[in-house]
Amino acid sequence: MTRSVRNRGLRRVLVGLAVAGLLPAGLTATSSAVPVPRETTATVSATGGPAGEKALKPYMGWSSYSMQVYSGNGQSWISADRLKAQSDAMHEKLQPYGYDYINIDAGWNGDVDGYGRPVPSTTLYPDGLQAVIDHIHGNGQKIGLYGIPGISKSLIDANLPVYGAPECRTGDLPVQPLTKADYWGIGFKIDFSKPCAQKYIDSIADLYGAWGIDFLKFDSVTPGSGISDLSLDARDDVKAWSQALAKHGIWLELSWALDINYADYWKQYANGWRIDWDVECYCPGQALTTWQNVARLFPKLADWWRHAGPGGWNDLDSLNVGNGQMDGLTRDERRTAATLWAVSAAPMFIGNDMTNLDSYGLELLTNREVIAVNQAGRPAQPLSTKTNRQVWFSLNADNTYTVALFNLGQTDADMTVNWADLGLDGAAQVRDLWAHKDLGQFASGFTAKDVPVHGVRLLKVTPQKNSGIKVNDDDLRVTYHGAWQRNANREVPAVSEPLTVAMTDSSAKSSATTSDIGTRTIELNNDNSQIVYTGSWSRSTGRGLGDYQDDVQYTETNGDSFSYSFVGTGVDYVTEKHNSQGDVEIYIDGQLKETVSTYQADGRGAQQVVYSISDLPNGTHTIRGVKKSGQFMLLDKLNVRQQSLLNPDTATFDKNAPADVSVQIGRDPGELAGISKAGQDLVKGTDYTVDGNVVTIKAAYLATQPVGSSALDFRFRGDYRDDVHFATANGAAVEFAFQGNGVQWITALGPDQGEADVYLDGKLVQRVNLHNDARVTAQQVFTTSAKNGAHTLRIVKVSGEVLRNDTIRYTIAK
Repeated sequence: MTRSVRNRGLRRVLVGLAVAGLLPAGLTATSSAVPVPRETTATVSATGGPAGEKALKPYMGWSSYSMQVYSGNGQSWISADRLKAQSDAMHEKLQPYGYDYINIDAGWNGDVDGYGRPVPSTTLYPDGLQAVIDHIHGNGQKIGLYGIPGISKSLIDANLPVYGAPECRTGDLPVQPLTKADYWGIGFKIDFSKPCAQKYIDSIADLYGAWGIDFLKFDSVTPGSGISDLSLDARDDVKAWSQALAKHGIWLELSWALDINYADYWKQYANGWRIDWDVECYCPGQALTTWQNVARLFPKLADWWRHAGPGGWNDLDSLNVGNGQMDGLTRDERRTAATLWAVSAAPMFIGNDMTNLDSYGLELLTNREVIAVNQAGRPAQPLSTKTNRQVWFSLNADNTYTVALFNLGQTDADMTVNWADLGLDGAAQVRDLWAHKDLGQFASGFTAKDVPVHGVRLLKVTPQKNSGIKVNDDDLRVTYHGAWQRNANREVPAVSEPLTVAMTDSSAKSSATTSDIGTRTIELNNDNSQIVYTGSWSRSTGRGLGDYQDDVQYTETNGDSFSYSFVGTGVDYVTEKHNSQGDVEIYIDGQLKETVSTYQADGRGAQQVVYSISDLPNGTHTIRGVKKSGQFMLLDKLNVRQQSLLNPDTATFDKNAPADVSVQIGRDPGELAGISKAGQDLVKGTDYTVDGNVVTIKAAYLATQPVGSSALDFRFRGDYRDDVHFATANGAAVEFAFQGNGVQWITALGPDQGEADVYLDGKLVQRVNLHNDARVTAQQVFTTSAKNGAHTLRIVKVSGEVLRNDTIRYTIAK
């Protein structure tokens, strides 16, 4: 969702009753005590937050919040009777398939005790919350509660003692002067430089441990939750809660729309993190969600997928696919949503009323093959987001691939996945996981016919004997030891650039004017097929208002977005400004950069540059714009700035005086992958030659081209999938375990690299030299065969400024 005024009020009312929210009059500091907490042996694990081994897989269960919103009376859906009914329904229908969490969202508590700890609502739980907890545990399930950062003003004023630490008082805990701690302004920031602050959080966590709580959703976490400028910063709260919950093995889930710039921090202290706004549509009595709220997750996941893994998971919010009469999605959209949650290894918790699931909803939620994909914990990644027909895949530990074909477009379509794009060299068996049907063996790829609008095909692809499998540096099966980073301008992306040749038929000589290699600007109209629109966008043409190419793309729905991935050093967002338009959030590479205004009080401003960024590291980047306010959001064009690799990038050729055309390229000549015109490759040695950094287009070829302008596309290869991991400290290592009979290491060479030792199964096999005068990509630097079986490849940095890891390829015998 977009947290607008209409829904912010509901959440605030519920959250107003959250942790440390109220102080009843006349409460004394001795009015409550608790039994000795039940501790477990769990500690903060190396892979993330406090739940330990319980978080090695994404959890499955139910959350109350979607039904709290749908009912319009939020607290009624977390009463004792409701929760017990949901627990019983889960036990009967879903628990045999792995669903076992019952999570209670905002509004569960009423008062606080004499130590500033929450007391459950006696209205909701007349027999006590413990009776509900015991019922849920009796069904073999786990239970979760809800909290937010900070401490309330009433607790500060009451100056209560902290349980187990009588020297500490709640009045001494906040930062002074008082500072807002959450999105809604309910609580105030705690000063965690004071030891008593941690003791206070410990006292609440110990209380939860004593009750038998298994899960805590921690909401309004910043940076995130609509605020990413560090004016609100809950990282200290997250760390304190993580440490407090660890001794009880309680799962810590962070919400909402966490800032990806701090992903490593969330991974260090939490077991899950919401990557976007609420999935609910906030339309009580009508629907739980909308397709737009599901579709907007795709570009988010394209940024976030690599941050999930055992110990911590990308949270997509409630999976609301259980009842077609209230979900707000078509049947195809329901299956697409279930597929997205499954292949993303996202926590599969539903928001429907489990006492009222329809047969199709049960079919979606209880498909064991799909559940197995989710529980394998292998987040899928997109081959490309430059299209609305997207192929997402993951490589599993057993050498199989999970492949999802998502049709996010507006018409049914045939969709193809090529094995080579996955990194697979060889034939493969294909199985449809939703249909439980084997589809046969295919040599080089598979085409799914008539994938419906907003529909999906979910496949298991099993490589056959003697196949080769390429593994990219960011695959979860690759383990890094030491300080490693991804990219940071150490990568070289694949790129193409046109040489524009003016074909004339006169007596003038052909020429090519030489100039310094600099920057070129590419203008992309709003109808460019590689701009991905998420939500309900339309195109308006023939407006006569001064738009670039006389058209714009537009939407009226907050939360709708566009995204475009490019290679370059800068980009401009160009649009119209008008009083019908409002604010747009601009993200670069997943990070919120600026909220720009497209509002203009008087008149209409055409082709206005409302956002511009330059001096990006030369490489692959993504710009995304998200509508926040106003009646309309428009996109007219994008200007992309790239470093020119051709000198010159224009030439002329005269058919009456034919002569070769030569250009100088700005990359190592071995990196030139080819030259083509309109998709047809020129023949090296016949149509063109390469001599050092000079490429010569032969007059005999140019003479065959028609008069006019011809664009010859120079294609330069890059690092595999346009990225690398790198380390600068000697001794840093990368490991990869595989089942097969041979392995190769394919990586970059460069002047900043030195030597690396390569081990197989603990034995040094070879010291390889990675130094080269020029930076070149995709070089096979190591290969060896081995007896078919389980092996581990280990690469250790020995010397040089940097060690890059790009690709590992292994072969399977069967």
